[in-house]
Amino acid sequence: MEINDLTPAERRVWEAFPRGEAVDFRESPEETSHDGASWGPGRTVRAEVLRALLVGGSAEEGHVAGIKLYGAKISGKLDLKYAVVDHPIRMRVCWFERKPMMYGAQLRAVVLGDSTLPGLTAATVRVEVVLRLSCCRIDGPVRLAGAKIGGGLFLQGAVIRPGSLPDEVDEPPLQLNHAEIGTDIIAGGLTVHGEFRLNGATIAGQVSLDGARLVNPGGIALHAETLAVGSDVRGHRLHAEGMVNLTGARVPGQVILTRASLSNPGRVALRASSAVMGEFWLRKCPTIDGIVNLRRSQFDMLWAEPSVWPPVVRADGLSYRLLHPHLPAEERLPLLEREEDGYLPYAYEQLAASYRTVGDEAGARTAQLAKLRRHRRTRPRHTRLWGLLQDVTVGYGFRPLRAAAWLLALTVTGTVAYGLAPPRALKAGEAPEFNPLFYTLDLMLPIIGFGQEGAFAPAGWYQWLSYLLIVTGWVLATTTAAGVSRSLQRQ
Repeated sequence: MEINDLTPAERRVWEAFPRGEAVDFRESPEETSHDGASWGPGRTVRAEVLRALLVGGSAEEGHVAGIKLYGAKISGKLDLKYAVVDHPIRMRVCWFERKPMMYGAQLRAVVLGDSTLPGLTAATVRVEVVLRLSCCRIDGPVRLAGAKIGGGLFLQGAVIRPGSLPDEVDEPPLQLNHAEIGTDIIAGGLTVHGEFRLNGATIAGQVSLDGARLVNPGGIALHAETLAVGSDVRGHRLHAEGMVNLTGARVPGQVILTRASLSNPGRVALRASSAVMGEFWLRKCPTIDGIVNLRRSQFDMLWAEPSVWPPVVRADGLSYRLLHPHLPAEERLPLLEREEDGYLPYAYEQLAASYRTVGDEAGARTAQLAKLRRHRRTRPRHTRLWGLLQDVTVGYGFRPLRAAAWLLALTVTGTVAYGLAPPRALKAGEAPEFNPLFYTLDLMLPIIGFGQEGAFAPAGWYQWLSYLLIVTGWVLATTTAAGVSRSLQRQ
């Protein structure tokens, strides 16, 4: 391309390129690119001119060549497909007539901040330094599947909507599946109207979605299956309408969804099954509107208030070492009743283990007792009696003081009753002196004998009282032994 073929605006860009100097067409620093379609020839640059510079341009001696544009209207299609570009591309507050094509390109750095685009086709692109789409307004699919970016990807404040063309309507607006990011994805305040596809991506640093809005009601808002992150996934005050899918994700640090709003009514709102994460935070979140699926996941620490859980939860195989905030076990147990698959013994054992980890043995016993009570409800009616008896008397061995209370009450009853009306001696000259306390203990304790029971014979209703004491003593002894044995087996 000859310089004589250029418009005055293009000539300014052409002459600035060898020295990497900025060309600013803006009327004021506060100007946005939203009305770029109305910009006239004085600030219009053809895409073919930019391509000629990037592919064939050279630097002036002692300078770093590159495009540095502000407030330009880019007409035509910037086609860098398969191109190898060693110059940085910096085009801020620009308006693009057609979506740039960077498929398979090898680029040094791309900065398109505050620009307006009808989409971006850059699947399998290689960017050596950084890709910046901060505060961009993009009305079409951003295709970055398989991209490799040596530095970071910046999307903070960007607004991305589905395309209007027939083949773009059902396409995810933001595609980063199987991408490789050398440092971080910084996307605080990002808005995506449709699916944000991140499955299979590898991020060396963190993914920041603080304050982001992912809007895809009834569909998938964030598709991040098998995501691998080097540190954290941040979603403080994330607003997601549609499923947040973290199935199989590997996050060694924290997944922070504090104060996040997750909604997908009647469907799965949060799916993090088969995931391995260091810490999973749902702190101070409103109640999740939809189903939560955490099956087979492993968390070192799970932070969630009881109020965050929806009516239906899937947690079969979920394991965690610590559960915060630390609350009485009675406040955690209702969650286990919400399990879609019904009674899961492992869920109760896991809860008990988390209490035992922090030294709360009382909480652990409460969880194990709740497990046995729940199990009893699953048994046929005719087999529940023995379990109910163990529960009422000794709390399945986890409430031993109940047995002591029963024994004390019956001892007092028998002592008073037989003290007021002593039974007759079977052999008047050979019977020991009657003692109502030890006579009562002799009836109730099946092993220990004080020589009272065989020497005296009660009559009338006192005889029925003796039968009650004998039977109760055997029941208490048997249930206590069963409960203690069960507790020792768990230890």
